[in-house]
Amino acid sequence: MRQDLVLTHAYRLAEDVHERRYMKPYPPLGLLSLAPYLKRDGFGVDVVDCTFDSRARHLDRLARCDAPVLGIYANLMTRGAALDLIRVGRAWGRWIVMGGPDPAENAAEYLAAGASVVVHGEGERTLAELLPALDRAGTQDLASIAGLSFLDADGRCFRTPPRPNLGNLGDLPWPDREAIDLAPYLDCWRRHHGRSSLNLVTARGCAWRCRWCSHAVFGHRHARRPAADVADEVAWLHDRFRPDQLWYADDVFTASTRWLRDFAAEMRARQLRLPFECITRADRVDDEVARLLAELGCYRVWLGAESGSQRILDAMERGITLAQLRRAADALRRQEIAVGMFVMWGYPGETRSDIEATVAEVARIRPDRCLSTVAYPIRGTPYHAEVADRIVALKPWQAGSDRDHAIRGRRSKRYYAAASRLLQARLALAVARRPSEGGIRWRAASGALWGIARARLAMRLRAWEREA
Repeated sequence: MRQDLVLTHAYRLAEDVHERRYMKPYPPLGLLSLAPYLKRDGFGVDVVDCTFDSRARHLDRLARCDAPVLGIYANLMTRGAALDLIRVGRAWGRWIVMGGPDPAENAAEYLAAGASVVVHGEGERTLAELLPALDRAGTQDLASIAGLSFLDADGRCFRTPPRPNLGNLGDLPWPDREAIDLAPYLDCWRRHHGRSSLNLVTARGCAWRCRWCSHAVFGHRHARRPAADVADEVAWLHDRFRPDQLWYADDVFTASTRWLRDFAAEMRARQLRLPFECITRADRVDDEVARLLAELGCYRVWLGAESGSQRILDAMERGITLAQLRRAADALRRQEIAVGMFVMWGYPGETRSDIEATVAEVARIRPDRCLSTVAYPIRGTPYHAEVADRIVALKPWQAGSDRDHAIRGRRSKRYYAAASRLLQARLALAVARRPSEGGIRWRAASGALWGIARARLAMRLRAWEREA
């Protein structure tokens, strides 16, 4: 069968220093979802998953794929590797089609770097129209296809009107996980964590409008697959691959309580209960939601706290309150579900008082885990527009990502690293003081107190450095 398209991405685990500390890789579901849709329409599609490849092996596998079009998914962390693939693919004489959030927000730059076309939004129907057009006339016959950017005859970036989102997600085929080798993923999880894990999605998009979050692919909408369809997929995954747990990779897994009820009923009817973790919002968790999650097998929920200062949450347009965050954590704990939290430092207007409030709030809630990051402006978001005149690129665009910027007037990365140490030390002290564990555990408490003192001193020193 003739091959029309080879799909790949630009993520290689060996090049990701951060992820190698955690070793929790997952298959590229986006590409694995595109492939069966296009195959159903009669196209020949290969998928080359490079997560466990070296660069040389990745390129060798791509070179052996006999397809005129190379489709590459890229995000803000894989930009450099994606640009490398563009150069190689063009040297092979392939059409290069880019997709993903980073190309969608930087279409002109990707086209200038050699990409033939950038796809905006969902790619299924767009690619189904694009592939025959490229076969007929190359990029000279694309203006009528919605959801694209390409260079016109004068070398300018031309963007066609946006394509409406897909309607019924239940009509989509499941990701073609058998198009790639899943064994390295399962083995990696077992080797490093003692259990295997696979990912799946039950929805697309997020209807909320946090100012720092990118909606470049799915826009501001939330579309859900039928509960029975998801339960059928879970049953198939269980029978075919026997994962020890699942990761529901939705932006907001508990967005709809009614859907969650239906899903729990479908899983109950199949006598299925697989351990899993997920992400959601604090305002979408109450006692009923926590009970349904526990019934389904959830062992950890990650809550996007972002800040312990209500003033900063409001500035982010986060749409949650600290009271909701506390109630959600309490509801989950009553069902013996672990609570994870995400915190973001450095949002515009944040002061040391806001940082102290965040540290205090985390210590009050006592999540089982808390991860922190420094706010970074992603092109296309309201946050990026707000600070655009203060952004200083630390690397050339081709060599960096949206994280490789400094923002004039903001504290240094070392300051926020000290804030993270303070948070972790305060959290350790709060855990040591849990009443349910019989009061203070002195060894843990003394270490936490020492950590708090050191972190506060480091924050003061970094502040003095900035002011000097």
